Amino acid sequence: MEEFSKVMFLIMISVAAISGAQSFNVDGWANTWREAEKQTVTNLQFYFHDTLSGKNPSAVRVAQASEMTNKSPTLFGMVMMADDPLTETPDPKSKLVGRAQGLYGSASQAELGLIMVFNFGFTEGMYKGSSISILGLNSAMNLVREMSIVGGTGIFRLARGYAIAQTHWFDPASGDAIVGYNVTIVH
Repeated sequence: MEEFSKVMFLIMISVAAISGAQSFNVDGWANTWREAEKQTVTNLQFYFHDTLSGKNPSAVRVAQASEMTNKSPTLFGMVMMADDPLTETPDPKSKLVGRAQGLYGSASQAELGLIMVFNFGFTEGMYKGSSISILGLNSAMNLVREMSIVGGTGIFRLARGYAIAQTHWFDPASGDAIVGYNVTIVH
C-alpha cells in the first residue's frame, strides 16, 4: 500500500509538471521580441561640472575612512555627494540641460578609481523631466572611461546603455573638473 501511495504521488507531480509546461505561453516571447524591435537608441552629448572649491561647491565630502583616506594617494575611502550642473558645452555659462545628482567614492587603492552612482536628470528640451541612472567605476586618470546606464525615467523608462566620460578640464589643486559625457541610451 505504501508503494502505491509513492507511485500515485509521483504520477500527480508528473501531471502537474506537464500541465504547467503546457500552459507556458511561448507567444509572450514573440510579443517581447516585437517590443524589443520598437526600441529607440538615443545619443546625447553634454558636460558635467564638478566643483569642489569656492563658496558654493557642487560636490562635498560626506564621509571617509578615519586615518587611511588622508594617507592614501588615491583618497581610498572618501565619499562625495554631488549636485552638479550638466551643460550643453564645456563653458560653465552655457545652457543648463540638467543636473547630475548622486555620489561617488574612491574605491581603488591602486589608482584614482571612483565608483559612480548618479541620476542625470534632464531639465530642457524633449527630454525634460526624464532621467538616466549611471553606475560604474570611473578610472578618472584614464583619458576615456565607460560606465553603465542601468535605468531611467520618463522617456528613458527601462533604459540601458553606456556612458563614455572624457575629462575636458581638471584642476589638481582644487579637484574641480569638467567632464564630457557621450551617452548611448536604449529605451
